[in-house]
Amino acid sequence: MQLDHIKKLIKLLEESELKKIHLKEGDFEIELEKESKHVAKHVTYEKPTEKPHHHHQNIESKVEKDNAKYIESPMVGTFYSSPSPDQASFVKIGDFVKKDTIVCIIEAMKVMNEVKANVEGKIVEILIDNAQPVEFSTKLFRVE
Repeated sequence: MQLDHIKKLIKLLEESELKKIHLKEGDFEIELEKESKHVAKHVTYEKPTEKPHHHHQNIESKVEKDNAKYIESPMVGTFYSSPSPDQASFVKIGDFVKKDTIVCIIEAMKVMNEVKANVEGKIVEILIDNAQPVEFSTKLFRVE
């Protein structure tokens, strides 16, 4: 990861209500956390090896005690429900999804990352508004 990308992460943390950013990509890992009004409480950097970048993110669902499954954000970024502002949402309430169904996009550092459901079922609730910031593991959709 380049220094300018790290600076963008710090700026994102400063300008948002996020309290913590944790990003792991291959051998590279960084964690930024707000403490009072200070940013970058803890930073870990390992030199990355050359690996292809994957823009399709698979995420795991977690089963809650009510047997609902949740599709969660695989990263910190901005949630987008459609491929572009003038197009329909990837999914809506009542849609049935399969594990490989693209349900949204998370934009992180100017890269649009397609998020797959990784569960099968019916979308019963959309938990995030379009163009809202999300943290790692933020619940995006409830699936039954």
